[in-house]
Amino acid sequence: MNTQTADSVFIRACRRLPVSHAPVWYMRQAGRSLPEYRALRAGVAMLDACANPEMITEITLQPVRRHGVDAAILFSDIVVPLRAAGVGVEIRPGVGPVIDRPIRAAADLAVLRDLDPGDVGFVDRAVRMLTAELGGVPLIGFAGGPFTLACYLIEGGPSKNFDRTRALMYGAPELWDGLMSRLADITTGFLRVQAEAGVSAVQLFDSWAGVLSVEDYRRSVLPFSSRIFAALGEYGLPRIHFGVGTGELLRVLGEAGADVVGVDWRVPLDEAARRVAPGKALQGNLDPAVLLAPWAVIEERAREVLRLGRTAESHIFNLGHGVLPDTDPDMLTRLTELVHSVPARSLS
Repeated sequence: MNTQTADSVFIRACRRLPVSHAPVWYMRQAGRSLPEYRALRAGVAMLDACANPEMITEITLQPVRRHGVDAAILFSDIVVPLRAAGVGVEIRPGVGPVIDRPIRAAADLAVLRDLDPGDVGFVDRAVRMLTAELGGVPLIGFAGGPFTLACYLIEGGPSKNFDRTRALMYGAPELWDGLMSRLADITTGFLRVQAEAGVSAVQLFDSWAGVLSVEDYRRSVLPFSSRIFAALGEYGLPRIHFGVGTGELLRVLGEAGADVVGVDWRVPLDEAARRVAPGKALQGNLDPAVLLAPWAVIEERAREVLRLGRTAESHIFNLGHGVLPDTDPDMLTRLTELVHSVPARSLS
């Protein structure tokens, strides 16, 4: 555990300790809407940027400098460990991750080898550079959840409903378990590199888990997510679990072993607090589209999120998904200042 950040408002909130105000950071704050990010990334492919320690460091720091958020999140992508483990993958602008050889049969699993820490040495270096720069500001490491990674590997790219993935999960359970087991190991290895390099917390983005029923998630995904969180327990870092459209899964997401459950914008935080078992902090959950509205609307909605967040044992302010590319950065700065101005026990 990074001792410099142990008493930060973000880490205290993750641990359900008293705080002066709700901490705030934003998913996809590193990049996306910032002009300085676009200037730095000009002509540089996404996965090349994610393999450059100096570029990772600068992009991660940009929103901390501009917005004054309470935590940084490592600039990376969920497919980085897949590429490092031997998968042919590229991120096509306007499309997303595209896989050279989708996994559809047992023989296809051979493309997924074990992840060696040296395969992602650039991440280790970037984290060490960042922690030196950030001082008392926590750095959040992250990885994609096994189900979400499986979706890309099976579909071959982005999909609306992940029909092939669910069909394989239903019809080829042995292949499914073999794939998910390998992905759990790769994800654990990737997060271990970050933990040992000095991140203060980790978040597992199982972005597409919301396409599953509770029973299918419990049977076919929960064991592998739980394995990852259990393996990270030795580091003593707060662990965050987040997925999109997971309102029906909030209780079982909490069962996976994280300390903080992320909530998207579809479920009010007071209802989320009822659905998640005791002993968890909540993170969220302003609709990212609200940030495209006038300031008066943003302020009203943000104050309501803060008010409902008081029903949780602890609350970390965030969006219900990532920052949209068209977001005015000044609105994010102003929103951060608003959240910081509202005392944790006086939300009028």
